[in-house]
Amino acid sequence: MPRIFITAFEPYGGWSDNSSWLALIEFTKQLGPDTNVTTRLYPVDFDAVAKRLRKDLESDYDYALHLGQAPGSASVKLEAIGLNVGGRSEQRPEEFRRLVEDGPVAYRSALPLDEWSSLLRAEGIPTTVSYHAGSYLCNATLYLSHYFAESMSLKTQSAFVHLPLDYSQTLKQGKELPGMPSALAGRGLQLIVNRLATRELVDVRELA
Repeated sequence: MPRIFITAFEPYGGWSDNSSWLALIEFTKQLGPDTNVTTRLYPVDFDAVAKRLRKDLESDYDYALHLGQAPGSASVKLEAIGLNVGGRSEQRPEEFRRLVEDGPVAYRSALPLDEWSSLLRAEGIPTTVSYHAGSYLCNATLYLSHYFAESMSLKTQSAFVHLPLDYSQTLKQGKELPGMPSALAGRGLQLIVNRLATRELVDVRELA
């Protein structure tokens, strides 16, 4: 059974909840006794995430799935690309800087996102593959997960999953926003983890 690491984020800004954490809670309710999954709740803070992510990844998991909230999205978004650029929401784009000064421009997830997208849609879960995870903390988490794995010679393969707001979040807003029940998002995560559990393990260090 592969070892799988899953992260989600705490609430931020004016949000009282974060759909990534709500979905992860729903997912853990469905975990079987033989599933080898480790979960973490991260703060929405660049420095703290970078420090904790590096430390957590030292355990050299087979797979790392990072979850984030995507207000305004009507579907699950499987993020394919992590860019070496980042900034905080209060910064202007020209103030953004490299996440890793000597790191590559980008990393692309080696996991079969297209297959996952088809799998989830077949189960009635709106899902798309995305090629731009933004330029804030979600993108940074995807990029740094790949960078730390490479720099520490880990076998971990990573992906980032953006999730719509839960309906409980949309009802609190003064405008209409798309959403998805956390139970359905958790079901999508379960389908991905089940697929990973049966996937032939590939040691990326041997491919370098």
